[in-house]
Amino acid sequence: MKPKKVPLRKCVACQEMMPKKQLIRIVKTPEDEVLIDLTGKKSGRGAYLCGKESCFKLALKNRALDRALKSKVSPEIYEQLAADFVAVEDEFIAAQEREEDE
Repeated sequence: MKPKKVPLRKCVACQEMMPKKQLIRIVKTPEDEVLIDLTGKKSGRGAYLCGKESCFKLALKNRALDRALKSKVSPEIYEQLAADFVAVEDEFIAAQEREEDE
């Protein structure tokens, strides 16, 4: 039996290739909303970030999300994402640890 292929994605901040499940997806929906997609299934253009706050800060500094989502991301949205990112970070790390235990 063939081993299952693991989809890889690149973090827009640090440019590191990682398995998709280890990254957090930021999505720009067809309604032009920018939000964090933990399911990885929302429709729209996606960009991936490592689960580290340092990568989020680097993406903010370099405007990496603007380039990846192909649209201007307003400072208010970055502030909202920063607040969401801190809240999601703990949940994301807990999910990672559960996967490693399996």
